[in-house]
Amino acid sequence: MLTDDHRAWGHAASTGLGFTHHTIVDAHFQACREDYLQLLDRAGIQPGWRVLDAGCGSGDFLPWLAELVGPDGQVSAVDLAAENAALARRRLPGHPALSPARVHQGDLRSLPWPDDTFDAVWCANTVQYLDDAELGQVLAELRRVVRPGGIVAVKDLDAHLITARPAGPYLFSDFFRAAGARPGYARQLLRTRDLYRHVEAAGFRDVRQRTVLIEHFAPLGEAALRFYKAACARLAAQAGDLGLGAGWEPFADPESAHHPLDRPDGYIAEGNTLAVGVVPPG
Repeated sequence: MLTDDHRAWGHAASTGLGFTHHTIVDAHFQACREDYLQLLDRAGIQPGWRVLDAGCGSGDFLPWLAELVGPDGQVSAVDLAAENAALARRRLPGHPALSPARVHQGDLRSLPWPDDTFDAVWCANTVQYLDDAELGQVLAELRRVVRPGGIVAVKDLDAHLITARPAGPYLFSDFFRAAGARPGYARQLLRTRDLYRHVEAAGFRDVRQRTVLIEHFAPLGEAALRFYKAACARLAAQAGDLGLGAGWEPFADPESAHHPLDRPDGYIAEGNTLAVGVVPPG
């Protein structure tokens, strides 16, 4: 789960995993909230269901999950980072629509619930931290805790679709091609479009997948600027280490008065993929 390159990605929680600190996670959620919630709506979660938010981070999705299941449903959550789980737990009283929720600290490879506890699992922006073997373990564990006929919905970032303007059209794709040449976080960010294959291999049926492009046009909102400037700065530093620094200079300083994303033609996009599988009988 923790590859050697995570330090270079920065913004880590206590787990050491890059881009898991609640400040960067919250900024990303706020920047993409409308699109994220549309993908959540596509998952198929129903009123009255018992739902697990697997890899809940600081709890951004919890109030929206609670609205989907309504007062007769129940939402539980788990995150690997103890401080993120604690923050999600503290935030719960601030959401009056939230059904009774329990937030745990734990590893998705070994969940503290018996078989068939839930009707659905929502797992967002989490499997990017797993290698292929770990992804198989986690999908098997999520299947275990969901009743037959229930669903497991996995949403994650597809790095193939990341691009920005004004910048060279291949700036980001060249970086991820080079960074993904060896095992690690970049390669796992490039695996997302194959999620349906992993879900099928884990024994789910009626698997469906949808990939969307999330676009941000100038003038970018405050949350989008906060997240994408910080993310681009980390990519710029890594591109330099890979000998790909040319073209990344304008993105290197988030505080620059001439940052590309502040320009009238500023633009940045990312892909997000949702894969949903149904737990079979038995």
